[in-house]
Amino acid sequence: MIFCVEDDSNIRELVVYTLETTGFQARGFEEGKSFLEALALETPDLILMDIMLPGEDGISLLKRLKNSSKTRDIPVIMVTAKGAEYDKVKGLDLGADDYVTKPFGMMELVSRIKAVLRRSGAAKKKAEDIIVSGNLEINTKKHEVKADGEVIGLTLKEYELLKRLMENPNIVMTRDSLLEEIWGYDFDGETRTVDVHIRTLRQKLGKCGERVETVRGVGYRISE
Repeated sequence: MIFCVEDDSNIRELVVYTLETTGFQARGFEEGKSFLEALALETPDLILMDIMLPGEDGISLLKRLKNSSKTRDIPVIMVTAKGAEYDKVKGLDLGADDYVTKPFGMMELVSRIKAVLRRSGAAKKKAEDIIVSGNLEINTKKHEVKADGEVIGLTLKEYELLKRLMENPNIVMTRDSLLEEIWGYDFDGETRTVDVHIRTLRQKLGKCGERVETVRGVGYRISE
């Protein structure tokens, strides 16, 4: 889904129509208020943002987006009649991914959108390959663990234990749930298996092993 915030109804309708005929879903908004209301209910894949808008302008809206953890990673292309270098630099410095100056060709706009989506998709995929918690880092693609920047050799079960804990920060993972999810079974008297692996994991992680906390009588967690 692509949101297009544009006060000129002719341009807005043409952009939405062009996007829908080239395989995208799109919604148009005349001003910031309706755009923000829709954004609270749905997260688009990309936002086209005009600068000159009635009420709150596009630069102010861009600041809002980039200051919120919920929306800061949504790609934004600024679309405006302003062609001055200052306006371009200001938008890009605030976190816009691209800048298109009116008048523009529809196919050029579609091409720019596809390029930004490719870049943001690659960045997202790269980010998903890395799990970070303090000085601990897991590269899931390389199956590699680093503690204080040093690569640590772990067994498969130790790696899976650490990965599960780091994927669920601040959440207490019970011994039973870890045993079932990582070893694939769950029966009385065998949760000691988890404790033994946690102990060796802590030893291998050195000082970073202190991050693996015991919640007495329940299980383990890694706090942010």
